[in-house]
Amino acid sequence: MDGIRVLIADDNQIDRMVLSRIVRNQGYEVFEAENGALAVAAFEEFHPDIVLMDVMMPVMDGREAARRIKANAGEDFVPVIFLTSLTDAQSLADCLESGGDDFLSKPYNHIILQAKINSFHRMSEMHRTLQSQRDTIAANNEHLVNEQRVAKAVFDNVAHAGCLSAPNIRYMLSPLAVFNGDVLLAARNPAGGMYLLLGDFTGHGLPAAIGAMPMAEIFYGMTAKGFALRDILREINLKLKGILPVGFFCCAVVVELSFDRQSMSVWMGGVPDCYLLRNSGDFEVLTSRNLPLGVLSNEKFKDEMTEYPAAAGDRLFVWSDGIQEARNPDGDMFGEARLRAVFEQATQPDQVFDNIQQALTDFLQGSGNDDDTTLLEVKMVEENELEEVKLQLASGPVSGPIDWEMCYELGVASLKNFNPLPLMIHVMMEVPGLRVKGGQLYTVMAELFSNAFEHGVLGLRSDMKATADGFMQYYKLREERLAALEEGYVRIHMRHRGDGRSGTLSVMVEDSGPGFDYQAMMAKRKGDNQYSGRGLPLVMDICESLEYSGIGNKVEAVIRWPGNTEGRD
Repeated sequence: MDGIRVLIADDNQIDRMVLSRIVRNQGYEVFEAENGALAVAAFEEFHPDIVLMDVMMPVMDGREAARRIKANAGEDFVPVIFLTSLTDAQSLADCLESGGDDFLSKPYNHIILQAKINSFHRMSEMHRTLQSQRDTIAANNEHLVNEQRVAKAVFDNVAHAGCLSAPNIRYMLSPLAVFNGDVLLAARNPAGGMYLLLGDFTGHGLPAAIGAMPMAEIFYGMTAKGFALRDILREINLKLKGILPVGFFCCAVVVELSFDRQSMSVWMGGVPDCYLLRNSGDFEVLTSRNLPLGVLSNEKFKDEMTEYPAAAGDRLFVWSDGIQEARNPDGDMFGEARLRAVFEQATQPDQVFDNIQQALTDFLQGSGNDDDTTLLEVKMVEENELEEVKLQLASGPVSGPIDWEMCYELGVASLKNFNPLPLMIHVMMEVPGLRVKGGQLYTVMAELFSNAFEHGVLGLRSDMKATADGFMQYYKLREERLAALEEGYVRIHMRHRGDGRSGTLSVMVEDSGPGFDYQAMMAKRKGDNQYSGRGLPLVMDICESLEYSGIGNKVEAVIRWPGNTEGRD
């Protein structure tokens, strides 16, 4: 207890001297004050550990002095022991109310006095220890929060690298912690459509967001390379199954918008019911029929998507379970019924998103969320309304091959089960100068391969797609002939020449079919509002040259860069 500093404030000189002698004899350092005002001044000058304060003093009484000393001490604990001859309970209670921590009745008992000084000194030491631990925890927490902010910035740059700002998308993300356990991804694909994914990982905060990084990387990378959404979905499930611990998974809804076919294809796994709101005001309820991502093995996983016709103005609303499970101050959940009521009472489809937010805000009455909440609205529009929404190119090396040539042949088994377009696009994207033409290259490759496979190998007629009914019949016949296919091939030959600043890519596609009347096809223009025959004129606009040879089963397209990049890139 050596080094304890004691301030004694008493206007009675004899009492002050007696008490000072007792305290000094006990081994403590003593400072004296004759009234409350001098006691406050002495506290500011000497910073004592304990104050022994008389209640009744001139200039400033002990109660006011105690209040000021406590205020000046701030967060530090400085015990104030009142010296008093008062005996009534109310007066003693007033002493404690003014900031005193204890009182000592006159005349003084030196044994009790020493015990109280020692006891309060231990309390002060404990208080300082708690303050130090609190400050250490606060500093560590601030360091952790700063690290999470940096990590979140990286996370957002990866997870939100797509086209969430597209004019046909509205969304609300409300994380419970710094990191959001819900993930929202959107990207244009090279074919001109749009892919979207809303995922809800188990839990919230950083542990829940960990899986979003590989999910986003797979989603954006494979989309840019032209993979079908079903392939992307299967790859994400395989990845999450491999990295997430048992009991962790991702409930998800995945949507493909096909603007040329005016349709929405939807896959739902473990998410709440979604609503497809028609521009007329009618709505359909879409129900999840699959387990969440990361639960099933690749062999058991089902990637079938349900296709819904969607006219311009139709809207799909999806959300995480944080919406329905939001609780008001009484503990009631928002629930499915309140959400459905918003759609039943809606008179203007373009206001439903705002109506959902308002209904949720009114219900919560200011109470905080207890889970991540995400709301997404995606609207079917005409493709020309998204001309400014560019495709995010797949990442690749800064430098790449300049002079190269390759030949790739697909036999019957590959034609039945494999889509070569992503692989071909990936090879092309290794040339840095071709990356700005990613969408154009996909259009060229898709059209030439489709013609070779469907018209050449399978012998399907393009004019079947002249009507909407014929379009459906075309794909039915395609499935039948593909199942019965026993021989045939498609051969793809690519050659690139360049000097690093410019180059020329030649793509030659040959099939085993009897050929077709390509001259009649090439005579049609893409603006004739027909279902079929529009692909070749579009390819001709992109390429420097497009030449068929033989009976039409061999075609060569030449693309030069740099050049016109105003196409669908």
